[in-house]
Amino acid sequence: MSEKISHNNDRETFSSKFGFIISCIGAALGLGNIWMFSYRLGTYGGAAFLIPYFLFVFFLGTTGLITEFTFGRTFRAGSITGIKKVFKSRNLKGASLVSSIPVIGLTGILMFYSIVIGWILKYFALSVTGEIQSIDTTTYFDSFAGTTASIPWFLLAMLITLLIVCLGVSKGIEKLNKIIMPLLLLLFILLTIRSISLPGAMAGVEYLLKPRWGVLLNMETWIMALGQAFFTVSLTGCGMVVYGSYTNDEFDIISSSFSTALFDTIAALLAAFMIMPAVFAFGLDPAAGPSLLFITVPSIFKSMAYGNILSILFFLSIILAAISSSVSMLEGPVEAIISISNLSRKKASVLVAVVCFILALPLTTDIDKFNSFANFITIIVSPTGAMIVAIVSFFLFKGDILEEVNKGAKRPLGNWFIVFGRWVFVPVTVIVIILGVIYGGIG
Repeated sequence: MSEKISHNNDRETFSSKFGFIISCIGAALGLGNIWMFSYRLGTYGGAAFLIPYFLFVFFLGTTGLITEFTFGRTFRAGSITGIKKVFKSRNLKGASLVSSIPVIGLTGILMFYSIVIGWILKYFALSVTGEIQSIDTTTYFDSFAGTTASIPWFLLAMLITLLIVCLGVSKGIEKLNKIIMPLLLLLFILLTIRSISLPGAMAGVEYLLKPRWGVLLNMETWIMALGQAFFTVSLTGCGMVVYGSYTNDEFDIISSSFSTALFDTIAALLAAFMIMPAVFAFGLDPAAGPSLLFITVPSIFKSMAYGNILSILFFLSIILAAISSSVSMLEGPVEAIISISNLSRKKASVLVAVVCFILALPLTTDIDKFNSFANFITIIVSPTGAMIVAIVSFFLFKGDILEEVNKGAKRPLGNWFIVFGRWVFVPVTVIVIILGVIYGGIG
């Protein structure tokens, strides 16, 4: 007996395939692409790291995207609605609890991510006023982050995201990404050209590209490549499901998934070449991690000709990348609230934003709480959400999942995709959670 699926014909949709893809790229392209990819690319073998990364992102990452997009489109709804319907068809209990996990994970990411966007907005303001040239970059971040001074900037970050989501799918999310993603690409290219033209920058290029083949014999290299590939396309079991629900049967989900993974990877590579050559040119630490954005890079701009202008452009590009992701993070729980209540989009958006702001206030003033919360969400809750949607799609859904995947596809996938999804992708989602716990995070 196949699943009976009722569609909401009044549901908003993306106006075009381009709008859908560029919005998905915006959702996937986050801060992890900016600092973590470049660090891992250099640390784990340069060009050699790209081998396991490309393998994982184009087999596992795209499988995850296809699965989540298809799940959303099949039910014309987010993961809460879809999971509940599948559980009901199987007479399974616990649907409310299980279906809430992907949404809770994405909401948790929105909470701490918006705090980070607040930090970036502050540094952008420092760049615009020129104050960034006079601050002590090694101590300023610690004196600001984790204090009440960061709260207004956190509020501003949440308000920007809220405004965009209130406008809806085509007029808000899609329109935003059509504007800021090309602008982001232009800024990345300009800053990359400047970075690699610095004296001594070629050492950074060599750090990124010179293959050190021996690292491929190290299991940790493959584990970190897996984590980077899994998380870089934003697999949470919620955000991409919701974006998929705003498509119709004419959208080619398969090609859209590959396009999203490809352009997300290109953006991550550009970001690496934007940052690392400059880091080496000024003799700074390439393994700085998150502090790269708030300590290392500002130090570079202080020492560079026209550094103030470049600092403005840099932090503007980071804001654009971050907001394009936070919009999808807010859209997930907003869609969930709309699906289980009679609230309008604006009321649901305001409700979620206000609740998230209040709940996250303790995180803004305590870095230890911030780190603990972020680790719990990203290591356990978020990948568990992706695992749940994968299991429901490949094992519990009674309909023909392959037929749903291939709707609108110019190059349909064969039965091998279902076999791969069941016996490779689903187990990998479990492995990602286990490895995340062991290593304290791999994404």
